Amino acid sequence: MFDRVSPRVFLLLGLALPIAGCTTSQIDTIAVSPTTDTVSIGGTVPFTATATTGHGSNHPVTTSNVTDTATWTSSNPSVATVNASGVATAVAAGTTTITASMNGYTGVLSASAALTVASAGTGSGTVSGITGLSIIPGSQAVAVPGETSQFIAIGTTSGGATVDMTSDVAWSSSTVQIATIAGNGLATALTEGSTTIVALYTNPSGGSTVTGTATLTVAAGSTEKYTAVTIVPSSESLSASGQSSQLIALATSGTTGLEVDVTNSAQTAWTSSVSSYATVTSGLPSGNGMVTGFSPGTATITAEVTNPDGSTVSSTATVTTTSTPAPEPLISLTIIPSSITVNDFELTGQFLAIGTYSVAPYVRDVTNSPATTWLSSEPEFFPVDTNSGGNPGASAGLVTNYAGGSAVIIAETASTDGTIQTASATYNCPVIAPSPATADEPAQQGSCYTGEPPANGLLDTLTVYNEGLNTTNWEVTASSATGTADVLHCGPGWTGGGGSVCTATYPVGASVVLTAPNTGAQFGGWSYNCVPSNSAGVPLAAPPYFTAAGPNYCVISLSTNDTVGAIFN
Repeated sequence: MFDRVSPRVFLLLGLALPIAGCTTSQIDTIAVSPTTDTVSIGGTVPFTATATTGHGSNHPVTTSNVTDTATWTSSNPSVATVNASGVATAVAAGTTTITASMNGYTGVLSASAALTVASAGTGSGTVSGITGLSIIPGSQAVAVPGETSQFIAIGTTSGGATVDMTSDVAWSSSTVQIATIAGNGLATALTEGSTTIVALYTNPSGGSTVTGTATLTVAAGSTEKYTAVTIVPSSESLSASGQSSQLIALATSGTTGLEVDVTNSAQTAWTSSVSSYATVTSGLPSGNGMVTGFSPGTATITAEVTNPDGSTVSSTATVTTTSTPAPEPLISLTIIPSSITVNDFELTGQFLAIGTYSVAPYVRDVTNSPATTWLSSEPEFFPVDTNSGGNPGASAGLVTNYAGGSAVIIAETASTDGTIQTASATYNCPVIAPSPATADEPAQQGSCYTGEPPANGLLDTLTVYNEGLNTTNWEVTASSATGTADVLHCGPGWTGGGGSVCTATYPVGASVVLTAPNTGAQFGGWSYNCVPSNSAGVPLAAPPYFTAAGPNYCVISLSTNDTVGAIFN
């Protein structure tokens, strides 16, 4: 008996065969994304392979993700490896080509991407734990009090990657009389000498700590000639029951105009006009300027500072003692300095709130105390940071101006009985309109003039440092967001002074073009977050992204606390 099969069955089978045979061999092209990337040692970068199918006039063009079916290779596995899922892992500094390949309609198809492994930076990797911490620069020197120096903390992970930890560590200065350091690593010189800058990081998982140290030297300060001295506070009321309070002597330098704390200086002598009413300590290694009330009356306290050339400057304060019981510990509040003046929008000024107490410690910095509230008379144009949480690394007392004119800055500190001590200071940005160029004078940009466009209320500090070994002739520059040249300018190649680290403030979201001019230094590249560009900030479409001789450019869109490394060898 013969089996009968319908011809329609053969027809259906014939139609089904081409469909069953449609595999990866039907792919026309393959592409890899991203086409370029940069990562730090130990970091990872996921690559994606996308296939396109659509040969023939009757087939629509379609795309599909073939990342997991493609074959992945690295041209230089000693620099970076890549797994079957297209994830590349950085091994050592250098460059490599990541390639995805697979069978296609015309044969074996492939596409590639360029991967650079940088020697430093945050990269794309996951931090598995900080095992080492170093501070850049390892040593820094400034000329006089008031100058600042930016330090950067670079952590090393257990996987060998390097991570910018500047905002994650606890910063401290071993000798705060010589220099202090803020939570962002910016140190401020106070007087002549050397101090050790310490960065401390505690791993959140295991609780282990790592530290890094650097040295900051202030070349001059304590021997400068002073032209004036001020006592803070200028008046004080004490109980005659033996209540004490600390006075502070601030001397003004004749060369820099900066104020220096000379309360305990050997140059300063303290005296009381009527010691039976109130006494003041002087010439003691344990502290000077401490006044104590003994009987009701008024005494004049004098601080006299003798300069190296024998000239003297002095100031007085009035201390009144009463028979009333001793008040609460907080006696008075003072803002230092009493006034700050800037010359452009979006600049900042730091005020400190100093409280005097009747019990030790007699003088306390209450700037970031949870009991201190900062207020501005013009909060929309001159806002001041406040810190109700009491974080010692916070930025309370920091004023930013977004208009021309002035504002009164007020600090309020609550005492234990609910009373409030207040102090005030002024913040100024004089209104100076721009002027057109004349035959004799160039055009003037102006300062804080009312016709300037409104400023962005969010600010970002851009930090630039040298990742390479060149310490002789490298240089990096950048203009302000409004086009003022050389707002950011660092490196020994800058004849006006500089250093291995420099900072500038810009509106968040602004695009800043950094320039590495031709100075004879050998340029080695930018960190991953600054995109190589032309002088106008347009990103370069293809290699080479930089030349050893320069000039070289890169553009960065600012977010928060951006740090850019430039390599000079």
